[in-house]
Amino acid sequence: MKKYFLMAALLLAALACKGTRPLSERVAEYNDRVDAVVNTYKEGIVALQEEEGLEPEVVAQRQEDLYDAAVEGLLTVGRETIEANMNDSLAVIALQDVAGYMAPEEVLGYVEKMDSSWCNAEPVVSLAAEARAKLATAPGAMFVDFAVVEDPAKGDTVRLSDFVGKGKYILADFWASWCGPCKREIPNIKSVYEKYKGKDFDVLSIAVWDKPEDTAAAAKEHGVVWSQIVNTDRVATDAYGIKGIPHIILFGPDGVIVARDLRGEEIEKAVAKALGK
Repeated sequence: MKKYFLMAALLLAALACKGTRPLSERVAEYNDRVDAVVNTYKEGIVALQEEEGLEPEVVAQRQEDLYDAAVEGLLTVGRETIEANMNDSLAVIALQDVAGYMAPEEVLGYVEKMDSSWCNAEPVVSLAAEARAKLATAPGAMFVDFAVVEDPAKGDTVRLSDFVGKGKYILADFWASWCGPCKREIPNIKSVYEKYKGKDFDVLSIAVWDKPEDTAAAAKEHGVVWSQIVNTDRVATDAYGIKGIPHIILFGPDGVIVARDLRGEEIEKAVAKALGK
């Protein structure tokens, strides 16, 4: 389980902060609590790997249960830390760590509680922007268009609206060549593509935070034969408030967002339901 600490946190920690105990002491306590959650998760995974005779579906379910428990543990630590250290740099550090697991409304709720000295700090402004983008692109909302120049030498502009809102359901996969989990989702996407492609459904890959040549090589290697938008850098992810990839979104024929953050079996379930299969 990865911990998300930005270098900015080190600068924040040097500032004068409210609280009855030194900031360094409170940060150490927070880190210890986070480490305890992460270590429990790791120990659970190791124990599961050492257990013999388990069916694959049982292993998958127990891995999911361990992950869910770890996320809940991190959220508990994060929420308690934020509440106890509001308008303190430690609240900013904790919010950065757990915002990705929170609903956007909760993130914005914490931001609104902070005074201007913190809510206007760059890390908090960035988290708030991501949360607002997620709210604006939640299921039921109309898609947000974006445009990129895929090949600067040619200067041609490609837009999401070239694919979405054209009368088909579009399964959009935000991915990158260097992203292991992204590449592990490609077989699931390929299966759905081969099963449902046609006049009512298509797939679109959107390469983010990646070099076009690396995207092309990985797409060829992993059999990405459907349409792609490449060289989006942060344009696509900023538009949809995406902090981590893969992030898979299903758009309706009219461009309305049907579902987002789909993974694994959820991909086909969402597509089949939308198509009435």
